[in-house]
Amino acid sequence: MSYTIDRVIPDVDFEDVDKRVRQVLADHGFGVLTEIDVKATMKKKLDKDMAAYRILGACNPGMAWEAIGVEPRVGAMLPCNVILREVAGGVEISAIDPVESMTAIDNDELIKIAGNVRDRLSEAVKAV
Repeated sequence: MSYTIDRVIPDVDFEDVDKRVRQVLADHGFGVLTEIDVKATMKKKLDKDMAAYRILGACNPGMAWEAIGVEPRVGAMLPCNVILREVAGGVEISAIDPVESMTAIDNDELIKIAGNVRDRLSEAVKAV
């Protein structure tokens, strides 16, 4: 079973996809709390070159509030990461499947919340 929700956008500029992803996430109630430019980090820390690769830490505050309310330590697994990476012929968007990641926690209420988050993330990835 896949642990991500994926889509490849063909023949596009990486930075254009980044802007579109951020806007679509906002349209679906998510803010970007963190950003890691993996390409730049690998070059700086290891002097290694790689294709563009960025991790966006996306959060829907209302759903995060609900999740923390039913499982206080769930914050260790937040936010929902969305990656953008250059692939042959385009840019791939991959968002974590929150249901898959939350199966490590035995809490049915949390899984229900994660399902709602997955639905929104899935809609967002499709909308890019």
